[in-house]
Amino acid sequence: MVNFLAIGSILGLSAGFAPGPLLALVISETLQHDIKAGFKVALAPIITDLPIVILTLFILVKLSSLHNVLGIISCMGGVFVLYLGYQSIRTKGIELRSQGVRPNSLTKGILANVLNPHPYLFWFSVGAPTVTKAMNQGIFAPLAFIGSFYALLVGSKIVIALLVGKSRSFLVGNAYIYIMRFLGLLLCILAIALFRDGLKLLGIP
Repeated sequence: MVNFLAIGSILGLSAGFAPGPLLALVISETLQHDIKAGFKVALAPIITDLPIVILTLFILVKLSSLHNVLGIISCMGGVFVLYLGYQSIRTKGIELRSQGVRPNSLTKGILANVLNPHPYLFWFSVGAPTVTKAMNQGIFAPLAFIGSFYALLVGSKIVIALLVGKSRSFLVGNAYIYIMRFLGLLLCILAIALFRDGLKLLGIP
């Protein structure tokens, strides 16, 4: 269970701090309105991801006996996580801009996350396969993975809203860049593990 707790934490932190549509909206809402508006955007994944999680788990349960298919999906997850790691290592900070948007922060956060392809790619290629694997260890392992993932995903975006609201220098400073590079290296290690699992399912030693 500790293993899946750690994996969920690393993936959640990386997704929470990584530049993207939702983080951009967290920043712009915080700058334009207040920290509370940024918090509302940060909560969007909890609302939008449930149908994605249920659908991808349903598909993978149906495919559970097809080891070759699961192996290909695991390798695809490795490619996706490796790409995220590469992007994190190359991060050079985020430009802070106020975009003059209207209120309704939670609604905008939900729309931004629904229209973002990353949650769909993540849950199909990485999240759902990890939950399926965790189920072999009982109910607590998948709960640990999902709980830690969303706690760190939402929590890190809330922290960013707080930091942007208090001081605008964090996202353009060295601390943010070093955090992203460290998380990028951890993601690359996770990608290697996904490749290894995929090759094992494909019967490749």
